[in-house]
This record gives sequence, C-alpha cells and structure tokens, in this order.
Amino acid sequence: MNRTILIVDDDASVLASLALALKQAGYASRTAANAQEALQCLRREIFDAVLQDMNFSRKTSGEEGLQLLENIKTEFPALPVMLITAWGSIELAVRGMKYGAADFITKPWTNEQIIRRIETVLDINAAKADTTSFSREELDARYNFKGIIGHDPKLMHILDIVGRIAATEAPVLITGESGTGKELIADAIHSNSKRREKPSVKVNLGSITPTLFESELFGHVKGAFTSAVSDRKGRFEHADAGTIFLDEIGDLDFSCQVKLLRVLQERTFEAVGSSMTRTVDVRVISATNRNLQDMISHGRFREDLLYRLNLIAVHLPPLRERRDDIPLLASHFLIAAAHQYRREVGSIAPGALKWLQGRNFPGNIRELKHLIERTVLMSTGTALETRDFLAALAIEQEESRKDMLPAVGSMTLDEVERAMILKTLEQFPGNVSHVAETLGLTRQALYRRLEKYGIVL
Repeated sequence: MNRTILIVDDDASVLASLALALKQAGYASRTAANAQEALQCLRREIFDAVLQDMNFSRKTSGEEGLQLLENIKTEFPALPVMLITAWGSIELAVRGMKYGAADFITKPWTNEQIIRRIETVLDINAAKADTTSFSREELDARYNFKGIIGHDPKLMHILDIVGRIAATEAPVLITGESGTGKELIADAIHSNSKRREKPSVKVNLGSITPTLFESELFGHVKGAFTSAVSDRKGRFEHADAGTIFLDEIGDLDFSCQVKLLRVLQERTFEAVGSSMTRTVDVRVISATNRNLQDMISHGRFREDLLYRLNLIAVHLPPLRERRDDIPLLASHFLIAAAHQYRREVGSIAPGALKWLQGRNFPGNIRELKHLIERTVLMSTGTALETRDFLAALAIEQEESRKDMLPAVGSMTLDEVERAMILKTLEQFPGNVSHVAETLGLTRQALYRRLEKYGIVL
C-alpha cells in the first residue's frame, strides 16, 4: 500500500514537480494551494506526512506557515510535518521545529534530498509507533550490540531505541557524561544500519583547531596553503556512503558551526583551495557531554545546527544510575585486564563488588575500567578484595600529590605554565574546551599558548 503525502504550496509548478518526484519514488500524493485546502484534505483523508512551504501569499514572514503547522499539530498530533524554507530563513525553520515540525528542508533542494528526508521521517515515525519491548537476550538476537555490557532497564530502553533507529537515515545526537559509552552507542548505530559495510569515520572535534577545521573535514588541494604539498581528502569524503561520528560536538568553535551546518544541510562542500563543489552521502552521528541548550542560551552554539543534528536524541545515564550493571562491567574488565597483563586474577570478592557498587564513579565506565586495570596490576592474589582496590586508589592519590608546585627557582613561569597545560591536556584528552575552562582561558587564548610552547594536539 502506497504511503500518501500531502504537499502544501501556493506555487503550481512546485506542486507538480514534487508530486512527480513522489510518484517516481513510489509515493501517492495530494496537493493543496493554501492552509484552508490543506486542513480540508487532512480532515477527509488519511496521510502519512505533510510537506509544506512556509508562505502561501505575497507575505514572506512565514507566519501563515507556522499557523498551519500549529493547526495541524493540534488536530493531528502524530502526523509528521516537514517544512520547506529558504536558506536565509533557517531561523523560521527553527521556530517551526519548536512548534513540532519533524524536519526542515531548505531551498534550493533536489528531488533526491526530498525523498530521502521523507523516508527518514516516515521510518522514525514508524519506529516511535512500535511499542514492543524486548529483553537483553531478545535484543542481542535481533541486533549487534557487541561490547555493550549490562541489563539495567535504562540501558535496555536505550538499546531498544538504538535498534529501531539504526536502520533509518536519521542524524542522531548522543548525550551523556564523559565515560558513559557514547562512542560504543555510535558504533552500534553504524553496525546495525544499512551502511554497516561502508566506512565509519570518527572525528574528535575538540582536538581540531578552528584554522584546521575546513582542511580536516573537507580536505584541501595542493598549494591551498604553505604546508599543502599534495591533495588531501577530508573526513567527510572518507566517510562517503558510510557514517561520520562527530565526537565532542559541543566543543566546535562557533565560527566553524555554520560551515558544518551547510554541509549537513546541502550534502555538498568544497575542499580548501578548490572551487569544485563535491557531493557527499553520509549518515551523521554526533556526541557531547555538554548541555547544548545552555550553550545556545549563552550564544555559544547554533540552534539551527542542533535541530539538524538531533532528529533523534539518545541520552546515556551515568554509571551511578545503573549500579546493578557494575558487577557485570567489573567482571568484563577483570577478564580483559587479567588476559592483557597475564595475571592470575579470576574473580572479585562479593564484598569488593558491593564496595564498587557503592561508589559514584564521576568518570563513569571509563573510571571503573581504569580502577579494575590498576588493581589487577597491583594485586598479588587470585581474587580482588576491597583492600586491593583501596591500595590502588591510595597509590594513585599519592602519585597525584607528587605533582605539587616545584621548588622555587627550579622552573621559570613559562615552564610552569607549559607543564600545567600538558597536565590538563592529559586529564582531558581531546577536550579542548574543558582544558581551556580548567585553566581559566578562552579557547583562543589556549590555542595561542599551544603555539607558543610548541604543543601539538
């Protein structure tokens, strides 16, 4: 049975063009030239989605489109509505997303873009409508969740969502504290998607300076700048037909955000030094441990970029909210560490497991893994006891205290500053924003010091 799309636009040529494109892609369609006709159609026939322009008269404010959107969402709350607007009116599209639109498409568009966006929105809607729940064993039988440990209900809910959305083309934003396993979830989305046989390219945006952003992501041609001795493909081109994982998206410099938005919106880019426009087909997954809404309110993150990134949002709970999974994780890390370091440690004593479950682990799963590895290295027995963990922690704290201020006269102020920058980079690897904040610097000031001291990220 064909899915039916309602197209709303006052331009007859646009209606005819879109109807033909939908027909060629296997969709049925109906058309409406204004808001009144659109509502009449919706009241007498069932539709799978609405594709609507934002203006139906000489007015170009978009208020008519927003009013129609509001009316549709009031009468038909589950019906996905996609907006068509001009690139210069993205702010209007963002308002529409707040009103409940499922997605927005900017002019000029191609038929391929329109069809792909419609397919994605319909797939997401179908995934949301499916309320079937599965056990961990059933999920593992249906999907590939290799490396993701746990049975906590919150984790099961996340894996259920991941399994449903993996087959869609929807961009996904993964949020959560550092060490919660965001990269593992990104891997799971790719490995369960239609692109699983294609490249999966990972980019840590926190480690890319604003000056290198375009070259790293879009590539450059020979002679584009002094050190460009040959052509170089960017990360997006390497990810073509596959998935690109943009980690630490909240650390992306504001000046670079509009450049990223354009390639996500138009699926085209130019390599640095080239005037040739290249097309790219990628599925975008991003992740951050930052509060992007808070950053938007402080003018540090673009709201239109957020809406383009998080057609689906997945939030990972901290380890302290899934304590029942700690024994499973600890056992997993113990086996791996004992094998890696060739130690005859086979178990964790019940009392030690209970002690681990009582800890908050601000560094989450990553911190637990580090503690298990360190304790395995130091332990002399075949089973880890609470005292073994306490001893490992005590030595770690003692090592930290050794890094106190040096004796007067032993280092210059520049040497102290350089050492502190290096230590902070070690503490927050790849997270330039956290490093800058911890040192009380702006990102730009930190970059200047990195250049001054010859520190390469």
